Amino acid sequence: MFGLRSKTRHRIGAVAAGFATLAAGLVVGAGRPAAAETTACGVAYSVTGQWSGGFTAEVAVHNLGGDAVDGWRLSWEWPSGQRVDHAWNAEVTTSGTQATAANAGYNAAIAANGTVTFGFRGSWTGANTAPTSFALNGVRCADAKAPTAAQQVAAMQPGWNLGNTLDSTGSDETSWGNPRITKSLLDNVKAQGFKSVRLPVTWSAHTGPAPDYTIEPAYLDRVKEVVGWALQDDLYVMVNLHHDSWQWIWNMPGDRAGVLARYNALWTQIAAAVKDFGPKLVLESVNEPQFTGSTGVDQEEQLLHELNASFRDIVRGSGSGNATRLLVLPTLHTSGDQAHLDALANSFRAFNDPYLVATIHNYGYWPFSVNVAGGTRFDATVQKDLTDTFDRAYNTFVSRGIPVIVGEYGLLGFDRHTGTIEQGEKLKFFEYFGYYARTKKLTTMLWDNGQHFDRTAYTWRDPELFAQIKSSWTTRSGTAYSDLIFSAKSTPVTAKTLTLNLNGTRFQGLRQGTTDLVQGRDYTVSGDQLTLTAALITRLSGAREYGTNAVLHARFSQGVPWRINLVTRDTPILSNATGTTSSFAIPTTFRGDQLATMEAKYDDGTNAGPHNWTSFKEFDRTFAPNYTAGTTTLTSDFFAEIQDNARVTLTFHYWSGEKLTYYITKSGTEVTGTTA
Repeated sequence: MFGLRSKTRHRIGAVAAGFATLAAGLVVGAGRPAAAETTACGVAYSVTGQWSGGFTAEVAVHNLGGDAVDGWRLSWEWPSGQRVDHAWNAEVTTSGTQATAANAGYNAAIAANGTVTFGFRGSWTGANTAPTSFALNGVRCADAKAPTAAQQVAAMQPGWNLGNTLDSTGSDETSWGNPRITKSLLDNVKAQGFKSVRLPVTWSAHTGPAPDYTIEPAYLDRVKEVVGWALQDDLYVMVNLHHDSWQWIWNMPGDRAGVLARYNALWTQIAAAVKDFGPKLVLESVNEPQFTGSTGVDQEEQLLHELNASFRDIVRGSGSGNATRLLVLPTLHTSGDQAHLDALANSFRAFNDPYLVATIHNYGYWPFSVNVAGGTRFDATVQKDLTDTFDRAYNTFVSRGIPVIVGEYGLLGFDRHTGTIEQGEKLKFFEYFGYYARTKKLTTMLWDNGQHFDRTAYTWRDPELFAQIKSSWTTRSGTAYSDLIFSAKSTPVTAKTLTLNLNGTRFQGLRQGTTDLVQGRDYTVSGDQLTLTAALITRLSGAREYGTNAVLHARFSQGVPWRINLVTRDTPILSNATGTTSSFAIPTTFRGDQLATMEAKYDDGTNAGPHNWTSFKEFDRTFAPNYTAGTTTLTSDFFAEIQDNARVTLTFHYWSGEKLTYYITKSGTEVTGTTA
């Protein structure tokens, strides 16, 4: 996990690609059909350029079996009567609608799990339909059809990250506080419904010096052990170079040869160690690539292209299962910005490899994702940021037959704890995230550094969150504008209206526990407006103690119910306080209310504190409520960017809509806070 974005623009020419991955009986010796045993092969046919009356194409023949092929002839039927005008790396002839490609002298042998490619320029009239049936050495490619990259990536949905473990930068996988990985953990991850596991691995602390950069055998064996456990559970598992990206790979602009040598040495060893694993092992070139000290984004894109190219060549050249293994290549910073997508698409076009996958990461619209700049709600801006990103990934890759994995997703506020974003707003984000990723055929892998799935109890720390995420894999759920309905204790109870987000569902009723509430008496519904009657709120609020008095669930025709908290509250009370820049807390009687965000301004109206481009400060990094202790803490990070002896006006915004003003002054390390 690492979140950076930058802007540049590249352009990719139109690519029309169609892959036919099929199986055939292979033979040893040109033109002689196999007598008894046959082995599978894959044929990938792609149109690399097309114009009026003409086109170019590339064909890759993959030997997926255990025996070498010595001499080959590939034949196919033209669906639209195309002709071949000129070929390279093969002799291609056409007779009527039948085409045959024969090996050149230098590429007659296809090693076990090896690949040979050839290309040609052709002509067409009326249509240029791609062939879908091939025969190798006279044996029709018809049996044991191998899945395409897109089919395999679709089978990986949904995915989960085993984060902050083998990717820790210490000497042991437990150095960041998570337990050692066990077979039982992976068994339980499988039981949650996941089809794939991303296994981030940081190699830096486990490699020897130049020039060999030998990986510690015990560490490599440990990675292989975990991979083996995942494969035994029939999970796809994706292994990468993780925090190496910012430990040493990012120095490539100033040490291109040194970084490339180390990178190549690692992938040479890893590829050799895993080449005999099955096809559900997937390899990812590098996590969140970034560079320091470059001349600009153009150089960074070129360096990433070199890394991806070297990775692909090393893995493919190692043979066996690596010849057609899925290889995952990231954009710069794993960004979904169009310029970075275009640059990676250019690389894909150059590689012309049907078993490549693109990857990006997504942690949502940044102000919402960390709760800064007033980004407290899952609103139209947050939604558009998400849809724009997924649309770009779909249009650039998926629509052209290249699958995309969102290798990490979540909210950046989770870096501290999952309470940075209010629960209902958080649930709406993940509901929409899963739905829209599904519509764009993106495979998603939840980032989990140990804060979501308990790795010893095998339970979810926030079951409601996971229920929403899991539901989004297959369907939509109804939600609402809020999950909080406030009634002031100091005033008589009145009816409250809540706007439902039906999301294509139908509202079916309101329930408290196992009791269905009565429409007309307890609530009314008009379109998307749900109104709770004053009588219902009065009855369920009981003695009207501060806080949540009752929990209701709105049920819809599909998906998970939407929780509605009936909360009794009054205006919070703040008190004067003194403290230091390292320890300052405002005594707060919350009286049932909940803090949403905080503004900070100097008396002249300018913004105070970190992120001074906005008056709204970052939740938890600069301020944090403690409802149990009855305090609102201001952090040392906040005071580090506050002027001495300049009064700061704080405005606290609560989820009920209440706003309170408070004043602080810092003098050296001493801090004074007052209500007036």
